[in-house]
Amino acid sequence: MVARALDMTVGGDSIREKVDAGAYRDAVTLCCREHGAALGRFCMALLGSQAEAEEAAQEALLAAYRAMTSYRGESSVRAWLFGIAKKVCARRLAQRGRRGERLRLVQGSGEERASSPEEALGRRRRAERIREALDTLKPTEREAVLLRYQAGLSHREVAEACGIDEAAARKRSSRALGRLRALLADEVL
Repeated sequence: MVARALDMTVGGDSIREKVDAGAYRDAVTLCCREHGAALGRFCMALLGSQAEAEEAAQEALLAAYRAMTSYRGESSVRAWLFGIAKKVCARRLAQRGRRGERLRLVQGSGEERASSPEEALGRRRRAERIREALDTLKPTEREAVLLRYQAGLSHREVAEACGIDEAAARKRSSRALGRLRALLADEVL
C-alpha cells in the first residue's frame, strides 16, 4: 500500500489529525509505524552502517517529536520527517569526517540471504561499488537520488525535504542517476 502521510489513517485518525489535536506521542507512534522502515533504509544509504542508521532514524523520530509543536503543515509529514533525517545524517557524517572514519555498506536485515559464500561476497562487492559510486556524487545530488529512490519520495517531497523547488529536485536526481549509470555501467541497477 502506497500512502501519503496526510492520507494515512490508523484507528480512524491520520498523523496530521493527531498533530493538530496535540496528541504528539500518538503522532510519532504513527510516524514510526508508517515511515520508520523507510527512514531507516534512507539513513543506511547515507551512513553506510546499520547500527548508526538505526540510531539516526531514532534520533530523527525523537527530533520530530520535539518539533511537532512547531510543525506548520507546509509539506507532507513524510517529507518533513525525511528532511529531519537528512539533517541528522549530515551532522553524523560531518562528525565522522572529522574523525576520519571510512563508510562501509553492510548487508541489511531485510535483504535475502545469500545461498553461498561466493554469492554473499559478490553482493558485498556490488554494495561496496554502489557505495563508492554514491560517494563520488555531490552531497546535494546524493541526497536527492536517495530521497527519491531509496526513501520513495516524490520529486515534490524531495524538493520540500531539501528546501529547493521541484525542478531543481528533478534535475539533481536526473544528474545523479546519469553519473551513477556511467560509473556502474557494468552493474545491473
